[in-house]
Amino acid sequence: MGRLTVLKQIAADLASQFGPDCEVVIHDLKTAEPEHSIVYIVNGHVTNRDIGDGPSNAVFDAIRNQKKEDGPEDHTGYLMKTSDGKILKCSTSYIRDDDGSLHYVFGINYDITKLTMIESALHSLVTPENKEEKPREITHSVNDLLDHLIEESVALVGKPVPLMNKEDKVTAIQFLNDAGAFLITKSGDKVANYFGISKYTLYSYIDVNK
Repeated sequence: MGRLTVLKQIAADLASQFGPDCEVVIHDLKTAEPEHSIVYIVNGHVTNRDIGDGPSNAVFDAIRNQKKEDGPEDHTGYLMKTSDGKILKCSTSYIRDDDGSLHYVFGINYDITKLTMIESALHSLVTPENKEEKPREITHSVNDLLDHLIEESVALVGKPVPLMNKEDKVTAIQFLNDAGAFLITKSGDKVANYFGISKYTLYSYIDVNK
């Protein structure tokens, strides 16, 4: 029995155990195209995603870090949000092949929106390990993900682009570089246009501290 078959069985069992508010999703980092990484999903209505949709932040982190020696680590009990306002408590596991290379990302996304209304009674279930952590939105495509990363870079600087000076833009663009934004196809054009600079200037900002 193949590893993916086993993961699908576990996913189906988990979703059945915890009911329709529990989405379980499998991403394939090797055989699927990065823009269509979802190869199996149960209760996809939780995030309005389906087979063939693109990566979330956790999956993008895996793609970005899979060549590092330590690679991404499993992440449990963190918050995300959907575009329609649902709050999810999530866990992400990274499944490796026998040679140690990343192959699958196994995600559990539990809709706790209703539970937050009775949080005092279910405090231990719905509270993330990091109480200061703000939920991030689950994206459906790499383009959506790039948009969110750009928003985060602007929030980091703390001022709109028209008011940014060179140092501000360097800070924002280096954040995007560290977040892996430029691994996304044609992201350089979009980022350069957003910040009102040339691609030559963009690359010089990336390399400014090297």
